[in-house]
Amino acid sequence: MVARWVCGGLWSRRQGRRFLSTSTVSRLTSEEVIQMRNELFCKEKERQLSLYPRIEKIEVKYTGKSHPGSVFVMNKALSTPYNCAMHLSEWHYKRSVLALVDGEAWDMYRPLTKSCEIQFLTFKDEDPEEVNKAYWRSCAMIMACVLKRAFKDEYSVNLIRAPEVPVISGAFCYDIILDDRLNDWKPTNDNFRSLTRDAGKLIHKDLPFETLHVEAKIAREMFQHNRYKLEMIERKASQNMEGIVMLHRFGDFVDVSEGPHIPRTSFCFQYEITAAHNLQTNQSELIRRFQGVSLPAHLKAHHIVWHKLLERSKRLVTEEKYLEAAAEHHEAKDGTEEEKTASI
Repeated sequence: MVARWVCGGLWSRRQGRRFLSTSTVSRLTSEEVIQMRNELFCKEKERQLSLYPRIEKIEVKYTGKSHPGSVFVMNKALSTPYNCAMHLSEWHYKRSVLALVDGEAWDMYRPLTKSCEIQFLTFKDEDPEEVNKAYWRSCAMIMACVLKRAFKDEYSVNLIRAPEVPVISGAFCYDIILDDRLNDWKPTNDNFRSLTRDAGKLIHKDLPFETLHVEAKIAREMFQHNRYKLEMIERKASQNMEGIVMLHRFGDFVDVSEGPHIPRTSFCFQYEITAAHNLQTNQSELIRRFQGVSLPAHLKAHHIVWHKLLERSKRLVTEEKYLEAAAEHHEAKDGTEEEKTASI
């Protein structure tokens, strides 16, 4: 684990000795925090399910290209787009990354709460923008889980956020603050390989991404030990009249993040954590931006192409560059649409 790499004086691998600081004893460990959030997530999920004591039926109309007009009778607040896809074909439930529910991008495992129209999105659609966003988001969340656990109990790890950057930026990102005793630590290639192996284990477990919409007070209780997440919770709660915050979970790891996400961790195929950059900010604490790159199982790359993607992913990704790239992308997209219209 990472804690074994840094500050050799604090860890002797051969002798197996661990030297804990007194500050470690006075706070919850990373594992205890993860388990506390997971238990609260389970409790709230059960509470929400109890609001529907009787199974009510809803009608879901499929509006996609194959089998258009098919109507599924599903269970309100229990059935998900994934269940609908299973009624269509094996291809649909294995290849669909997101659903469009009445035009809104929707997680495949997020329950449906009313009668609606549905279609499914894949990586090979003509315009995969929403799918790509979800994929990058999920890759960043996997990395956050790895980083939160990598340092064991030796050092504190505060997760801040995953910047919303597009695939064309070259890397997915997650900003974190490490224990200030690690301010001089620079991860080595071996460190990144170890982190990547940990991510690979999560991917191999084929864990589903779940969504839960909760009141701000529930989210605050879950993330009471992280002031950065508390600030994010307040900001997100203020964006809607009900003060609702969206949480996501895979395995036992819960995070406040944008949505939607991919269906399962196994949708990731080639995946590497490649870089960590110190960010220049006005804050006294050192913020590090960890970065990585990935391709889904449905879009494998030749090793030469993959090597180029790895090298590109090591460059610092900034949101300013993202905004520029996104603007260029949309201008190009708009231009293409105009050309199509003109040709028609």
